[in-house]
Amino acid sequence: MNQIEAATNEVIEVLRNRKVPIGISNRHVHLSEQDYNTLFPNEPISVAKPLGQPGHYAANQYVDIIGPKCTLERVRILGPLRSYSQLEISLTNARELGLKGVIRQSGDLMSTPGVTIRSHSGEITLKEGVIVAKRHIHMSPLDALIFGLSDNQEVSVGIDSDERKTRFDQVIVRVDPSSALELHLDTDEANAAGLIGNADFAVIIRDE
Repeated sequence: MNQIEAATNEVIEVLRNRKVPIGISNRHVHLSEQDYNTLFPNEPISVAKPLGQPGHYAANQYVDIIGPKCTLERVRILGPLRSYSQLEISLTNARELGLKGVIRQSGDLMSTPGVTIRSHSGEITLKEGVIVAKRHIHMSPLDALIFGLSDNQEVSVGIDSDERKTRFDQVIVRVDPSSALELHLDTDEANAAGLIGNADFAVIIRDE
């Protein structure tokens, strides 16, 4: 092995073992253009702050979520607008609302609960579309190549927090050219691991 090859392998090994940033997802709504226009007629969606994934953002617009047991107020909309509408909540939120907590990947909405969404200007009712998002890691094809992983593969991650060292299994790898490396956990999962915000990291566990 020549020096260039050895140096290249060393760099790849460092990248392969690097920590993965964690993004904590609070309850939020993704809306289709049609549903957004019903809820916010003549009010273009606007950016409050960018999120970890390129082109994604927390909007300035909020809605109320009306369930059988209670109403969750001021649930933020995330942009950009999508081809479908979807509410993402935690299992705790599902119990509060009186809904069944169905754990799914984003966009897998068949046979999920519905809910009513209300803004200051309108109201819609989704027949389906309420999910508890499966924990997942976003990564680019290059990241996937370096880690030796593939799209929709399940992995385990470890979080070495000060008082709640935690391992999460069944983490879905989601590979897309537009993605940045980031582990997404909901607030229940983040609280279980003692995480305090979006400045935490995890490592991919290799049971070899």
